Amino acid sequence: MSNVVDTLIEMGFSKERAELAVSRTGNNDVQTAMDWLLSHEEELGPSESTPTPEEQQNTNISVSTEENATETVPEAVSIPKSIQCDDCGKLFKTNEEVEFHASKSGHKNFSESTEEKKPLTEEEKKEQLAKIEAKLRQRRLEREAREKEEALLREKNRIKSGKELLEAKKKYDELEMKKIVEQRKREKEEEKLARQRVREQIEQDKLARKTKFSGATKAEPVSLPVAEPTVVKTANNSYSEVKLQIRLPNGSALTQTFGAKEPLSAVRLYVEMNRQDADGPFNLMTNFPRKVFISDDYDKPLETLGLAPTATLFVQKS
Repeated sequence: MSNVVDTLIEMGFSKERAELAVSRTGNNDVQTAMDWLLSHEEELGPSESTPTPEEQQNTNISVSTEENATETVPEAVSIPKSIQCDDCGKLFKTNEEVEFHASKSGHKNFSESTEEKKPLTEEEKKEQLAKIEAKLRQRRLEREAREKEEALLREKNRIKSGKELLEAKKKYDELEMKKIVEQRKREKEEEKLARQRVREQIEQDKLARKTKFSGATKAEPVSLPVAEPTVVKTANNSYSEVKLQIRLPNGSALTQTFGAKEPLSAVRLYVEMNRQDADGPFNLMTNFPRKVFISDDYDKPLETLGLAPTATLFVQKS
């Protein structure tokens, strides 16, 4: 500004007018300030005389010289104002923005740029906000769909577990019913044999009284053949029932009678249905001699496994 004022003073204008012209035009250009002074000469009054053509020519020469001098000044060194992605051309202000863009897009080529990243306009801000809201909405929908699928899978597993439990209970009830039927059958057979023995004893008593009152004092008593009760003879090492005591990990015990022909899986099912100490997978084992039953043993009868007529089993967590 001081250069322009000095130039106007050298051209013949007063210092006050030169400073007024520069302040009114708001420009550091000598030609603009001089044009303003010439166009407002009547307003400013005749205190200043208009420059002569020679002075005007000298002024033009001076202005031209100043312009040439300005043109010869070397340009300032360019300063990088942003970082540009060479792969897509986007501009970034900070290294954090560059790292975020690289992690999302996979771009690796970046360079400094003198172009300044322009701030987003209102429309661009609205568009960017709409994109972010759309992404959040999409993620929320995906999360809800995933949670719904997981809930459906849990419900299916629950139904499956319920069906398996019902099937196991049904099988257990069938085994219990079978044992009850066999027990009643044995009781009826024993009752039938007892009645037969009573009838035979009554017949013998009748025959003895008849012989006593017939007068045949020396007659030898006639003995009727006694029908032997029909009993199924079994070997000494064959048993129909097995009484088991099952020791649980917490020290409590379960006692139950099983058929000798029943598989070891029936015992396992009984433990699963009646244990109160804990849940979870387990193995059955004996202590003396120590033996842990494997999966193939659960299909074998109890008498085959050497558990008849009585035995103690231990529940071991697997």
